[in-house]
Amino acid sequence: MHIEAIRLKNLKVFRDVSIREIPKLSVMVGANGSGKTTFFEVFGFLRDCLSGNVRQALDGRGRFREVISRGCETENILIEIQYRMPIAKASRLVTYSLEIGQEQGRPIVRRERLRYKRSAYGAPFHFLDFQNGSGYAITNEEDFNKPDEELHRESQTLDSPDILAIKGLGQFQRFKAANAFRQLIESWHVSDFHIDAARGRKEVTGYVEHLSVSGDNLPRVAQYLYENHPDAFQQILARMRERVPGISEVLPELTPDGYLLLRFQDGSFKTPFLDRYVSDGTIKMFAYLVLLHDPNPHPLLCIEEPENQLYPQLMAELAEEFRLYARRGGQVMISTHSPDFLNAIELDEVFWLVKRNGYTQVCRAKDDPQITAYMADGDKMGYLWKQGFFGGADPQ
Repeated sequence: MHIEAIRLKNLKVFRDVSIREIPKLSVMVGANGSGKTTFFEVFGFLRDCLSGNVRQALDGRGRFREVISRGCETENILIEIQYRMPIAKASRLVTYSLEIGQEQGRPIVRRERLRYKRSAYGAPFHFLDFQNGSGYAITNEEDFNKPDEELHRESQTLDSPDILAIKGLGQFQRFKAANAFRQLIESWHVSDFHIDAARGRKEVTGYVEHLSVSGDNLPRVAQYLYENHPDAFQQILARMRERVPGISEVLPELTPDGYLLLRFQDGSFKTPFLDRYVSDGTIKMFAYLVLLHDPNPHPLLCIEEPENQLYPQLMAELAEEFRLYARRGGQVMISTHSPDFLNAIELDEVFWLVKRNGYTQVCRAKDDPQITAYMADGDKMGYLWKQGFFGGADPQ
């Protein structure tokens, strides 16, 4: 699946913003406070709504009054995501929209919808439509030979109006679009990586297949790949040798109790260093490679400021790894403050956020004639940003 468009309304600094034609790799820049973190937080918010409910997700973010835009307390928060997926052997653009309001001090789902066109013509058809805790879903949505009036609507009432309908209905294969979107939310990865959490030995039993949000299970994931996906593990080690200056070898070593140690061989020293002795940048690059070479990759990665703790000369290498991941079928959204990273990014991949009169607007590099002309002449995106061509998005 590929997210093609996002609309946010009455969500903190986003009074009403639409981002369209989102590529497989997209990069956002902007001044501090312009809304980059808020944009990425949308994905974590939806995941929390799905795992719990809307009230719990809002409580963890300061409650409804802290999430809704200033001066819009009587209105609804709107999150709308358009994603493309195959249904009945055809590519469909599906729209999921979620409106959240408040009633007697309690947040509720005002309306939740899933819709897409059944044919090349006509308006999108609602396959799921819930308001205030009750509604319907179509159970035979793939019967495209049947007219609209013959589709079967299954009415449901949720236990509470602050629960997402896709939480329950999305568990069933017969609700095709809801099931796919639920799986997308559950499997996207919003990184909050911490170097200290990733270092050292972790006494965790059993296999750990995917890197956690904080990266605290990095040694266990590396061991899982080493034992169960040796080809992927060797590819990661090869990439470390290619990408990280000074690293001539990464040597996996199993201890007598079955724990995997990684020894990094520096070209200047004969004795390899254990992971706790190597630089933060080396550990972080290794973590990103583990994430990007996951045998069961996430459909969406959201990563804020990947340049932290990394050498500037690694920025182009890391950007290329993200692009390769996107070409293999995943989608990557990144925020950055690094001109070096931006220098490795293409024209149609860059957005910038500008805060005016208290609210954020989103601009796109390819829509700016001057930036487009400079890039066509061989200039680099990071240099243009530093020179002030991204109006309102000062890199300083």
